[in-house]
Amino acid sequence: MQFWKRLLLTLVVMLLASFVAGLMWEQLLGFSLPSYVGGAIGGLASIPVWEFLKRVGPERVK
Repeated sequence: MQFWKRLLLTLVVMLLASFVAGLMWEQLLGFSLPSYVGGAIGGLASIPVWEFLKRVGPERVK
C-alpha cells in the first residue's frame, strides 16, 4: 500500500476513534472529554492500524 494511502487511512481511524471516545465519555459521564485524552485515545488506536497496513500488500521495489 502506498505511503499516502496508509497515512490517510490511519488519520481517519485516529479521528474516528477520538470522536467515538468523546461521544461515549459524554454519554457516560455527562461532561466533555478533555482534548488531550481524546488525542491520546486516537493516537493509541492508530498504532495497530498503521502496523497492520504496513503488512497488507507490501510494495515490491526492485
